[in-house]
Amino acid sequence: MSESPLLADALWPLFLYAGAVLVIVLAMLGLSYLAGPKDRKHGEPFESGVVTIGEGHFRISAQFYLIAMFFVIFDLEAVFIYAWAVAVRETGWAGYIEMLIFVGILLVGLIYLWRLGALDWGPHRPKPIARERES
Repeated sequence: MSESPLLADALWPLFLYAGAVLVIVLAMLGLSYLAGPKDRKHGEPFESGVVTIGEGHFRISAQFYLIAMFFVIFDLEAVFIYAWAVAVRETGWAGYIEMLIFVGILLVGLIYLWRLGALDWGPHRPKPIARERES
């Protein structure tokens, strides 16, 4: 008995599905082209029923991205701590000590970021310059 009739019997639903998807996509594109707007204002920006005024792009401080990365990093560590808490009985004292070391490293990293000023949102104030005494 040949393998090809069995393979064709097994794959015909896949080909039927791919054909149906192709027909649906082409129908949606064709209908949107036929029923879509024909006016020249089609390319104009439009937000919530109000034509936008001013620039649509604005600068975001790099500080925002730093805070977002710190959040993701510390959030992932929270997932690790949660996984440890689920298996705390199986890990015993060795797992407890490892988690203390892990949290200690996180704490050192957080203190470093705090002292560096990476977590400050407000405007940076210059440190006062110490004046030398004139004698």
